[in-house]
Amino acid sequence: MARLSSSHVVFQFICIIIMLLNDGTICNVVFQPAFILASGPRISSFLVGNVSGISFSLSAVSSSNATGSIPSSSCRPVSQTQWNLSNELIGKNAILVRLNLNRSLQLCGNETSVPDCCLEPLCLQETLLVSACVDETPKASLLIQTQIYAQIVPNKPPSENKTIIPNQVFEPLGLCPCDVSPGECDIRCCCDQNCSQEVLGLFATQCLPGPFGGSFSPVPEYQCSAQSSENNPDWFPFLCVTSSLDNNPFLGLFYNGGTVSPKPRPSFQALQMTAPVPPINYRQGDPIFTKDNQYFTIPQNSGLGQCVENAPVAFLENFESQCVRRLQSCPSPSDDLKVDIKDGWGGIVTVSVVDEVADDLRLFLSNSRDPISVPQQCDVVVALRYTLYWSENGLTAITVTRTTANITVPVFLSRRYSAEFVNGNETSQLNSGNPGYQVKRPVIGGILDSDTEVIQTAQINLWQPGGDGLCSSAELRPALFGINATSGCMIPVSLLNMTQCSQLRETVRNILAGLVPATLVSTTGKPNFSNLSDWVNITTSVQNSSQPAESSDGECSAVPTHLHIHVWNGIMGSVQGVPQTFIQAVEISFIETTWRIECGTGRVNPCLNPELMQNFPVTSSVTFTDNPLITQPPRSRFSINFTEFDCDRNDVCWPELAFPLTRYYTGEPYSQALAKGLILVFFFIAASVLGTPWRQIRQAWNTASL
Repeated sequence: MARLSSSHVVFQFICIIIMLLNDGTICNVVFQPAFILASGPRISSFLVGNVSGISFSLSAVSSSNATGSIPSSSCRPVSQTQWNLSNELIGKNAILVRLNLNRSLQLCGNETSVPDCCLEPLCLQETLLVSACVDETPKASLLIQTQIYAQIVPNKPPSENKTIIPNQVFEPLGLCPCDVSPGECDIRCCCDQNCSQEVLGLFATQCLPGPFGGSFSPVPEYQCSAQSSENNPDWFPFLCVTSSLDNNPFLGLFYNGGTVSPKPRPSFQALQMTAPVPPINYRQGDPIFTKDNQYFTIPQNSGLGQCVENAPVAFLENFESQCVRRLQSCPSPSDDLKVDIKDGWGGIVTVSVVDEVADDLRLFLSNSRDPISVPQQCDVVVALRYTLYWSENGLTAITVTRTTANITVPVFLSRRYSAEFVNGNETSQLNSGNPGYQVKRPVIGGILDSDTEVIQTAQINLWQPGGDGLCSSAELRPALFGINATSGCMIPVSLLNMTQCSQLRETVRNILAGLVPATLVSTTGKPNFSNLSDWVNITTSVQNSSQPAESSDGECSAVPTHLHIHVWNGIMGSVQGVPQTFIQAVEISFIETTWRIECGTGRVNPCLNPELMQNFPVTSSVTFTDNPLITQPPRSRFSINFTEFDCDRNDVCWPELAFPLTRYYTGEPYSQALAKGLILVFFFIAASVLGTPWRQIRQAWNTASL
């Protein structure tokens, strides 16, 4: 069975790479994959390209005995097959084609009554040809070679015997872990009971060491039960370790955990989701709740680009998303947007709705329409823009701008959603922290106005490619603090452009430089737009290179194809124990590569047609580097020369001699460790006073007195 899954954007990207037309638009239809080796009763493939007016034909074919070739594609079935063909439109430029076997795969027998059973274990072996046609003309073909075996059903029911696994707290999984072959002798496994004495003699000196070979660790010498009464020193009863001998060496020599007995439960249980608990006060990243203790949701894009209808809205997390849908008919009226939201202080705020009509529909509609369907005029919601006003740990107001438009269906609609958090009523300047930057907040850039001496806001952007992947239709997204990111798009270039390399380099550099119109960047997340001390200049790394201005062989070197934004940040102080991160410097650099027209990559040779476009990639990236301002003090001459006291460089660490009595010991509460340490000191003193050394001292004292 062959399966493929991908998003709509990937379909278009594959289509553009495979085949380019003369006008640079979407390519002709092609199957992805175009050849499948199937071993199951279900087969699927994708038809990518201009799929309007496409019909499918399925036939079973055979290769020619003389030439060994497969017959050409035909829009009329050559022969009847045992497969059912179905298709489903995915997006606007792809169709999912499915084939399902309509017969049984059970092996025939005397006792079976299945009409379409398999006479032999190799049940089905044939070659299928699927043709994509437009007006009885084949446009693409899919070749499938099937080799499917029958399903053998056991005569007896499965055994109910269960393997009893011992409790892992006290004993290992097996007494001989290297015994991996049941009923056979495993080489070098001396604990294998299947090995005879003659066979063991062949590798008795090469047994597997350690626990895997069945050699568990012996009782340590510091175990209280390891020493006999004859060899015990005077101090041994006070310093030996008491631990159960059943402890597994895999769990540690000082394991003292409780035994947990597994409880039987049904297999494949569904995960029981707990009810959401609304927070008392909102914090950044917390989900916002409605009056009914449900998540406040807005459709958003997942990490795979899919549209999630009921995605929770996180506090202080701005986002923009778009969901592409194919409208066959006029949709039902949307739900009431006036929802009661918990403000985070125990009160309620109601969403207020502002209606507007879209003037330009190019951002929302696609040109692809189904010519078979009857058109209808509908009033459709094309965009919802939420503005959430917040203060401290709560919400003060919420407004949503609902944009509607009168469109003709069926059509592909790109509905847009966004959520923007605004502090108080200030909508002109959005902060990214106070005072330090917060992660996932936009980096604030600016341009100095020489007339007013006031800094105007200017963004630092990255690419956000559109559906066709071209830079001309790509949108921009701001660079987020602390998030390293890379994005790119495609620029169409012809052989005629390659003859003027200097102009090509300048054009590409201007396109990339347009991502960062700012010349200044704010060092703090809440800058003062009238104070230059809160800003630093953005430096540009210039590469001196002398390259030819023109080229005649369709190649241009030193083309600036990558824009890299390098941000250095550090921590300067803290507010209420929270470190505050500031930007120290920003540098922009260009990475140059060589562009070359590839000949013979499509139906038309681009090297022979100087006006034929070929796409070349350009990318942009941002990297954040931590540069701590507070460095470690220089090491003294004593710490450099006398390294025997360095705990990091020696096995014996004298400063840690009394480690259990210090605050760094976390194995038990400090009070218990201190009490046990004092008791141990008392026993040492008592042993010294009452033991052999004190008795010898008293005898020597008495002898000296006499």
